[in-house]
Amino acid sequence: MQELLESIAATPIKLAIEVLWVLGFLGFAFLISWWWGRKSSNDSLWFGQNIIDGILFPFVAFAFCYAASKSPLINQHMGAVSIAVPILLSLAIIRLSARVLSNVFPGSAWASVIEQFVSWVAWLAAIAWIGGFLPFILDELDAIHLQFGKTKISVKTLLDAFLISGFVLVLVLWLTKELEQKILKNALDDLSMRKVAINTIRGSLLLIGMLFTLSAVGVDLTALSVLGGALGVGLGLGLQKLAANYISGFVILIERSLRIGDTINIRGFEGVITDIKTRYTLIRASNGRESVVPNEMLLTERVESLSLADTLILLQNTVTVTYASDPEQVQLLLAQAASSCKRVLSQPEASVQLLKLGSEGLEFVVNYWIADPENGQGNVRSEVNFAILKALKLANIEIPFAKSEVVNSNL
Repeated sequence: MQELLESIAATPIKLAIEVLWVLGFLGFAFLISWWWGRKSSNDSLWFGQNIIDGILFPFVAFAFCYAASKSPLINQHMGAVSIAVPILLSLAIIRLSARVLSNVFPGSAWASVIEQFVSWVAWLAAIAWIGGFLPFILDELDAIHLQFGKTKISVKTLLDAFLISGFVLVLVLWLTKELEQKILKNALDDLSMRKVAINTIRGSLLLIGMLFTLSAVGVDLTALSVLGGALGVGLGLGLQKLAANYISGFVILIERSLRIGDTINIRGFEGVITDIKTRYTLIRASNGRESVVPNEMLLTERVESLSLADTLILLQNTVTVTYASDPEQVQLLLAQAASSCKRVLSQPEASVQLLKLGSEGLEFVVNYWIADPENGQGNVRSEVNFAILKALKLANIEIPFAKSEVVNSNL
């Protein structure tokens, strides 16, 4: 603030020169961003839609102004440049968080809330920096501490850990998104392998970022060996199911025995795999219901996959007619009725067998094939039954009614 007052009190020429320095740095930053991003795609992370709304422009402008504020050759009480440094730094942080969150989580409501929170914190910090209050605030926060045995943790340390971990999280999200779009998308065609690669990279970077954050705030990393041992015991006892599901998820993704888009049947629930998480798999049925299946279940239980070989599915309908009916005529009518349905394949063609000479009549089984089980099977069976019923009525072939037996007991 004192530098600003000195600049205002100075001659108009000196103030104009300082403003020109800042405008020149902004102009250089714009030219660099324009030259680098003139061939980039629209709405990119670095350049945005208009060059200046990306993350490159404020970072380059901040670098110029910061270098000028520290250079003994051109820093002659340049208050305007010193004021531009915190403003550009705050703008760069806001742009970084906003662009990364909007690219990684498009349309997310909570991402917008985080962007607004980061904006408020960044601008308040810039105002405190310009006004000269920031060192005093940091000293006061450092004086407030919590006692844990012999260890003292100040509020400033917790704030540093929060800010550094937030920055690391944003950086990891950005790096994994860039790797997925620029490298893995072209290197790996299989969606499952791409997903396991992204999960592995993101987990590794988050682990490295966490260790870096703990080291930055003064935590002794050798103490983590005790935590690692306790975590291992916990995984072996109380978290064994959770650990088994996570390991099973990586096994499924690496083996590619089940892939996103496959149609499977497990415990009578049939549907299409919509997503494979590290702990569970999402299966969506044709009626819109979605099931969350633990990954361990997909490895330890019998799973019918309708997509590994081909999508052809054999369906069967059972029909009973009276003994007065001509079996050969009934066989022909049932095959024609099944073949007349739209989703029933002509090859392999529908077939009819006399399954049983039952007590109520002749029992036939109608076999037919479909190639799109993801569109449902019950609707096809219903259509075939309607066609069979219509054909039998036109041919005056009766379907017998079940006889009810009355049992008299003498008490």
